[in-house]
Amino acid sequence: MGRILAIDFGRKRTGLAVTDALRITANPLLTIETKELIDWLQDYFAHEPVDEVVIGHPTQMNGQDSESMNYIRPFLGVFKKTFPDKPITMYDERFTSVLAHRAMMDGGMKKKDRQDKTVVDKIAACIILEDYLESKL
Repeated sequence: MGRILAIDFGRKRTGLAVTDALRITANPLLTIETKELIDWLQDYFAHEPVDEVVIGHPTQMNGQDSESMNYIRPFLGVFKKTFPDKPITMYDERFTSVLAHRAMMDGGMKKKDRQDKTVVDKIAACIILEDYLESKL
C-alpha cells in the first residue's frame, strides 16, 4: 500500500505532508518553492510509493472557489499530464493556516518560529491530510 501525499499549494511556496506506510498518521514533510514542485514530485514518486495525492481546495465561506484556484488549475493540468496514473483529489482547505498557527501556539512554539511561513505551509498540508484521512473513516 502506497502513501498519500498532501499539497498545500501556494504561489511562492508549497507545503507537503505525507502519511506513514500504513496510512494511519499524517506527517509534515517539507515546504518547497512552488516552481520546483513538479521536479520534486518526480523525484519523490521515483523513490516512494504514493498511491494518491490530495491538494487543498481553497474555497470562500460561501463554498465558491477562492481566487487561489486561478493558480492551482494550471498546476493541476501539468500534474495530470506529468503523472497521468496518479489520482489527485481536491479537499477543502478552509482555515488550515489558522489551524496551523493555533497548533504551533498550543505546541509551545516560540513567536519567532511561528512567523516562519515555511513551517506554517507544511503544517497546513498536514492538517489537510489529517482531515482527509478522517473523512475516509
